[in-house]
Amino acid sequence: MRFPSIFLFFLFCLSSFSLSAQNRPKIGLVLSGGGAKGAAHIGVLKVIEKNRVPIDYIVGTSIGAYVGGLYALGYSAEEIEKIMLNLPWNKGYSDFIPRQLLSFENKELRDRYNISLRLGFSDGQLKYPSGLLLGQSAGNLMKLSTDVVAKFDSFDHLAIPYRAVASDLTTAKAFVIDKGSITKAMRASAAVPGVVEPVHIDGRLLVDGGIANNMPIDVVKAMGANIVIAVDIGSPLLSKKDIKNTLHVFNQLSTILTNNTTLAQKKYLSTQDILIRPAIDDLSTTDFSVMGKALELGVQAALLAESELKQLSVDEQQYTYYQQEKNRKSLVWFNAFSQPILAIEYQNNSKVSSAVIKEKFALNVGDVVTKELLQKAIARVYAINKFEHVDAEFVDLPLGRKLIVTTQEKSWGPNYLNFGFSFESDFSHGAIVDIELAYILNDVTPFGGMWLNEVKVGWESMLASELYQPLEKSQYYFSSARLQYSQDKWEATQDRSELTNDYLQINTEVGLNYINDGSIAFGFIGEKGKLAFKNDNGTSIDYDSFGSYLSFAYDNLNSINFPTQGNKLSFDVLWRNDSYQDVEGIDPKDTSVEVKFDWRGAFHFRNHAFVGIASFATISNEANFSVHVTELGGFLNLSGFQKDALIGSHKFFAAIVYQYDLGREFFGKESLPLYLGTSMETGNVWMLNESVKSSDLIGSGSVYLGTDTSFGPAVFGVGFASGGRSSVFLSLGKSF
Repeated sequence: MRFPSIFLFFLFCLSSFSLSAQNRPKIGLVLSGGGAKGAAHIGVLKVIEKNRVPIDYIVGTSIGAYVGGLYALGYSAEEIEKIMLNLPWNKGYSDFIPRQLLSFENKELRDRYNISLRLGFSDGQLKYPSGLLLGQSAGNLMKLSTDVVAKFDSFDHLAIPYRAVASDLTTAKAFVIDKGSITKAMRASAAVPGVVEPVHIDGRLLVDGGIANNMPIDVVKAMGANIVIAVDIGSPLLSKKDIKNTLHVFNQLSTILTNNTTLAQKKYLSTQDILIRPAIDDLSTTDFSVMGKALELGVQAALLAESELKQLSVDEQQYTYYQQEKNRKSLVWFNAFSQPILAIEYQNNSKVSSAVIKEKFALNVGDVVTKELLQKAIARVYAINKFEHVDAEFVDLPLGRKLIVTTQEKSWGPNYLNFGFSFESDFSHGAIVDIELAYILNDVTPFGGMWLNEVKVGWESMLASELYQPLEKSQYYFSSARLQYSQDKWEATQDRSELTNDYLQINTEVGLNYINDGSIAFGFIGEKGKLAFKNDNGTSIDYDSFGSYLSFAYDNLNSINFPTQGNKLSFDVLWRNDSYQDVEGIDPKDTSVEVKFDWRGAFHFRNHAFVGIASFATISNEANFSVHVTELGGFLNLSGFQKDALIGSHKFFAAIVYQYDLGREFFGKESLPLYLGTSMETGNVWMLNESVKSSDLIGSGSVYLGTDTSFGPAVFGVGFASGGRSSVFLSLGKSF
């Protein structure tokens, strides 16, 4: 008979706790927007937990929606601190696809067109995104925070009922998000208009909620809160003397809007409500290094209101029961993280083959998916480089999980404008400037063909059109055809003042993308041109060249300019029949074999990187002349010489480069890289009939300071070579 008595006592305790919870006032927490200062919310939550204040409803705007969403899912203040302060927040300011994830074809395009502008041209008009950032990286950060949580039919089902507030861009009114993807709700609430693209939810274009309601007290009261704890981390207005430029004016206008909504909401506060205002006015909203300081200021501000918070405290038993109820609800979705995928649905809103997307995603039915695996899968799909957004959301079913993968094509596509720029000077031979433009038409064939049209002007000139066509849905096999007119130019060496090669070239090939990072191709090439020596004699040679080639390439280098990891190599063999006009001393007919090999590899530890470079080229023929030449000279290519100062038929070059990342050493791991580097180089070129001798090798080296930006590298340094030769060089844009 003892067991029923204990059971009845247990039921009595539970009912007592439940009645106590029902009788006490419902407490709502409101967390306002304020960017990086949002860590102050964690400080407030710590004091709330310390004083055993149960939160029944939580509403947030912008960063407040982020912190509030994590708390509503069931994370404690301490857990949110660990999550928030260890996220790479600066990565949210870029949707740049890491080079090593791009396909081999897209790596080559990025290297040639180094100016990162999102511009399209179709239907007779220029097109561009509706924000400087697409929000892809920001969305990934949200997923890292919330883990692989599923969509919710209602945010009332969370451990704490929750709402995120955004602004409807078409109506200028606040929109309360109460269901669906919590990560998408967070992202919509924090999407700064004009900076981050609007988020689409329920057919609406949603942006930062601070514009319409930065401290949504009315929303939490509508949910049923009797008492409100509101945390205000809005920015103060700039003084007249601090408004000095256009950016300051825009910031001031934004602050006016958000502050006005906050003032309007404060009117809903009653005498029993608690308003907490941390002293965060001097902190930046965009510098996430201030989060630790903001958290401490949040603690301090909450402690000033501790006497008021204590009036909302419950006893230890009641608070334990409250936390147990939160944990019970949270376990419903947290336990689902270990459940396998029952089905994968692809919602493909693009012309990219779903088979290609499925292969890149590379998660399968039966897999148990962690947040790390999901991040990598989304990144692989996004690296196809034809999507504005790629997302993946779970739906929890009784027997497992369903994964819905959504891809959205670029709104400024499908045809794009790409730009490239390079500038090199050694301050003694003048500057070499090249500007390049490409117009790329995509999906011109059923399997995703690309039509590339290019123009190059400056020191050298080029006009080209190329059709690249995958031959089946998987896009492993391809063919391409290219027509190109070029003028190559070299500065004179020895007795020549200048050498130019004007030629028309056509080539066609078939190939295999054997992996994402590599390609093999076999093709035919034809060339008709004129080689001119602009010296006193004005000698020129007309020529025709026809043949075939085999090429092999592999490239997983993480940067073409300042690599720290990976390898890039190419190997080409060309067979040609050359015909020259009747010029004394030159055989009119010739058959040649040309072999070219190039490699660049890198590895690193901490801030130290080591790069190896090797290049080899040779021509074998029976004549005493060849129009096909190779070059040396320039930054990390015999740095003591001007760019392409040495030309010949045979080439050997090797270099070892050391780079130290000063920027990340002194300014943090997410800062702009700033490399201090030095190189040891050796190499030379030889004319066709010269013997290649190791004694002819030229020693060279450099010391340089460089940085890599979205507009390409910038390098300043000193190059030197054996024989006392030296140069000071400046390079902007691509330097290869």
